[in-house]
Amino acid sequence: MSEHKRPVPRVGMVGGGQLARMTHQAGIALGVDFRVLAGSPSDSAARVCGDVHLGDDRGLADISAFAKSCDVLTFDHEHVPEPVLREIEDGGAVVRPGRGALRHAQDKLRMRTRAAELGVPCPRWRAVSAIGQIEAFGAETGWPLVLKAARGGYDGKGVWVVGDSAEALEVLQRAEENGVQLLAEEKVAFRRELAVQVARSPYGQLAVYPVVETVQREGVCHEVVAPAPGLDDDKATAAQQLAIDLAHALDVVGLLAVELFETADGVVVNELAMRPHNSGHWTMDGARTSQFEQHLRAVLDLPLGSPRATAPYTVMANVLGGGDPDVYGRYIHVMAKDPEVKVHFYGKEVRPGRKIGHVDVVGDDPDDLLARARDAASYLRGDQG
Repeated sequence: MSEHKRPVPRVGMVGGGQLARMTHQAGIALGVDFRVLAGSPSDSAARVCGDVHLGDDRGLADISAFAKSCDVLTFDHEHVPEPVLREIEDGGAVVRPGRGALRHAQDKLRMRTRAAELGVPCPRWRAVSAIGQIEAFGAETGWPLVLKAARGGYDGKGVWVVGDSAEALEVLQRAEENGVQLLAEEKVAFRRELAVQVARSPYGQLAVYPVVETVQREGVCHEVVAPAPGLDDDKATAAQQLAIDLAHALDVVGLLAVELFETADGVVVNELAMRPHNSGHWTMDGARTSQFEQHLRAVLDLPLGSPRATAPYTVMANVLGGGDPDVYGRYIHVMAKDPEVKVHFYGKEVRPGRKIGHVDVVGDDPDDLLARARDAASYLRGDQG
């Protein structure tokens, strides 16, 4: 950290993806001095942020040098190795969320172990390193089951649904070849997927957003409906309280996203993320305080903003890359057809299946909003171009 007092604090975000890009946008309105550690000048945030440091966003030397120029360090992703975080914290950097919290989002085995200690509802799980262990677990829970890489997975990567021991053996062998630790989880019979976000400041103030419904396909979030339609108040409050309890217990500073399965018996925790999250993109147009502004407020220990929804419903649909890279050329048709659609484009090279943006629509009827959001996202992808 700099020894010189700046008139406004400098927040450094490690990673130059779209989350950093949108956090930068929120920082402009707050007047925050915001800089990014990006791996390439073509990274999403590096294209727009005025203060970009190029380097290895997982390496000790570059992160340590970057941290020394910042008052607070936070993250666009959770892939900074724990020894690196320990070194920079020991060197005096203010890291939010800190290593003690972030480790639970980085390592699924550690997260499941801590959740069990806290009595948090989770799928049945087991650390596995041999086919016999997987077969024994499958005999207990039934097949199919889910195998997950303990570290490094995201957007469906590092997750495999296996129907029998032969399929499990293939995954296990690939994991062994790559030095990947696996855990096995039961395949939860869920009604739908939900998510809830809570922000927590160093002071201990909390702000919790409405529980949302998420639609995942092949491990990638496609749509979010906020609030989750048909979720009664008691269940919504219980899900929010679960997120609040986790934020306190894990000492999270910043945003915590809790991904949930809704089952016949209640909710169970699927994953955790300690950063702005895809399930919260709706807040850019549908909440009084966006998740990105809220994250900055939290890590700076400012009073948190209202998480209140500004419309009965908001629907977010991700825009995934298709075969035609001319997304901008399709703006005119989307905007003319539905002027209330808000387009957020990440400035990323278009590749099939890659997240390149999202659209938000607000209003009273979630079914109508969902149809309109899907139509806009599909057209921007090029499906109707």
